[in-house]
Amino acid sequence: MTEQMTGAQALVRALEHAGVDTVFGFPGGQILPAYDALYDSSKIRHVLVRHEQGAGHAAEGYAQATGKVGVCMATSGPGATNLVTPIADAYMDSIPMVAITGQVSSSMIGTDAFQEADICGITLPITKHNFLVTDADDIPRAIADAFHIASTGRPGPVLVDISKDALQARTEFHWEPTTQLPGYRPVTRPHAKQIQEAARLISEAECPVLYVGGGVHKAGASAELLSLAELTGIPVVTTLMARGTFPDDHPLHMGMPGMHGSVPAVGALQKSDLLIALGVRFDDRVTGQLASFAPRAKVIHADIDPAEISKNRVADVPIVGDCKEVIGALVHAIDRPGDYVKWRALLDGLKETYPLGYEDFADGSLAPQYVLERLGSVVGPDALYVAGVGQHQMWASQFIGFEKPGSFITSGGLGTMGFPVPAAMGAKMGRPDTVVWAIDGDGCFQMTNQELATCTVEGVPIKVAVINNGNLGMIRQWQGLFYGERYSNSDLQTAQRVPDFVKLGEAYGCVSLRCTRPEDVDDTIAKAMEINDVPVVIDFVVHEDAMVWPFVPSGTSNDDIMIARDMTPKWESDNS
Repeated sequence: MTEQMTGAQALVRALEHAGVDTVFGFPGGQILPAYDALYDSSKIRHVLVRHEQGAGHAAEGYAQATGKVGVCMATSGPGATNLVTPIADAYMDSIPMVAITGQVSSSMIGTDAFQEADICGITLPITKHNFLVTDADDIPRAIADAFHIASTGRPGPVLVDISKDALQARTEFHWEPTTQLPGYRPVTRPHAKQIQEAARLISEAECPVLYVGGGVHKAGASAELLSLAELTGIPVVTTLMARGTFPDDHPLHMGMPGMHGSVPAVGALQKSDLLIALGVRFDDRVTGQLASFAPRAKVIHADIDPAEISKNRVADVPIVGDCKEVIGALVHAIDRPGDYVKWRALLDGLKETYPLGYEDFADGSLAPQYVLERLGSVVGPDALYVAGVGQHQMWASQFIGFEKPGSFITSGGLGTMGFPVPAAMGAKMGRPDTVVWAIDGDGCFQMTNQELATCTVEGVPIKVAVINNGNLGMIRQWQGLFYGERYSNSDLQTAQRVPDFVKLGEAYGCVSLRCTRPEDVDDTIAKAMEINDVPVVIDFVVHEDAMVWPFVPSGTSNDDIMIARDMTPKWESDNS
């Protein structure tokens, strides 16, 4: 298939052949030829964001909600550098994304030309791969390769930087969707010998745990995970990035592990004799002090990325492969599950003794945990919940019941404030028939709320729950616990209506509501659920001193988990 056209037209045609239906972007001088070509496309919807960071997060949300590659576009220099944060976010959370940037003409590269930045050099550590294209003939191949790399193996972001002269030059369009990338051959099928060894360890273990990460969701392996858990009776913990991958209401589910995990989940890992780690990174927010993490446990570690295996914790049985294939193979290989009755009884005792909870405030002000608990109950498990970073993120992960895979979308590895509004916009555009709630903090919300204008103009009726405690909540919590209540620069004054989120939402064309009393929470949420033609913003004014519990202070052992200030659980002895 050949046809004469400009490089910019070839770019658009290549995106169409790659199956792209939505691009989030912001134009500028060097990328302008591509925008001119986009004008003629009947297959691609371009969404004009208000900031390039919003374009990147929207592409992430779209990718998370649909499983397809998200696409964002920006011009050179500051346009491209504004994409760095969402690119890094996508890299940390293994989100398939292609970022397309304009670059100054090839003859000017390296001369410090106006709006020139070496975006390939800048993003080299935070992309799976990136391309600098200076020849129009190379554009279709670069796009085909970018989509292949972004979506295969361990997903991640790929940058394609195209010089302006390449966009303007004439070329003969060729589309060859079959990629040939020497050295890039992701392993998806696990080695049979490793599967057999893993099955042997599982049959011999007395206190095993299925430690489940985002890789299981990425692999679409929720059904296989449920089969494995029910076949063996092994308890399950799901990390922040795997919430919903295993149903919260299942009796084998112990909750989320880590810094703000449940006591049963943390206890399960610490007291286990075998960790069956599936699609996880053994990151510090889960392990706490690494040297004291799960000290008695052998480790089966399965991941599609061989670089992750034994990176932080040495694996006794390393398995490289796609989690769907790995778990499916384990289900077939295990013919003699162990006896875990005593182990289950111990963990069920922890669930009964140390349930997640919170305290109400004597002055009648809102507890944020109550807001999110009621949000999950009123809205239900079929919605998508997109959370920012901080206290509201942890409360959302703790108090909304997640029963379906992919129902919780958040910024995990990078912890990016400003993520939820644009990510919810992208998720809603990817799944327009699904109710999408952005759960934001008053600090996060002020970073990217300009994308509400995009939602209104584009007809994207997301719903935003702002958990407004007037402060940078997690910063305030740490200052209260570790810095003698010296609240340095964490007071945002938003509880004093600076800004007034109701007026702000209305200025952006949203229906805006405010809730300050517990007795009004359900009715306020129900009212928001009735509005489906414009975005809705709810300002939930909550108590400023609410804290996230449980809590493992950074750098300490998970054994030191606090269930409240100066309170720790009474663990059973290791010999119980």
